[in-house]
Amino acid sequence: MLLYHYYDKKIGPFKNLSDLSIEEANRILLTIKSEKPETMCAKRQGSYIADRRHFEKILRNEFMKKGGKIEREIPHYLVVGECPWLQSWFEDCDHVVIDTTNLDLNTVSFTYGDSHPTFSNRVNDGKEYRKKSYIHIMR
Repeated sequence: MLLYHYYDKKIGPFKNLSDLSIEEANRILLTIKSEKPETMCAKRQGSYIADRRHFEKILRNEFMKKGGKIEREIPHYLVVGECPWLQSWFEDCDHVVIDTTNLDLNTVSFTYGDSHPTFSNRVNDGKEYRKKSYIHIMR
């Protein structure tokens, strides 16, 4: 299976807002909103950074409960298969492709769709995958 990580070429791959302080992450988000207003990232709500930290804490706790092996405190985000729509999130988009045969699958979890609506209390559509993450433990 192939995983795709999309990013802005000017910033580089696997740069994560959650690795920064809340203040620095919010500053970067404001810069994106003012300098790149047409990108999807610029359209994020004001509570995005706080929401993101909250959902990442849920993801980490669920991952640990299911026996996942944590190598990073903060997850890197990837999608299964190519997703041309994600290219609209960045002004000058590129991507990295990772074959899961090259990964320790004990370090990987999945949500169906974006983790924000998956764990958000604002989304109540009754879909069975809401509030769930998935992991395949290799024993």
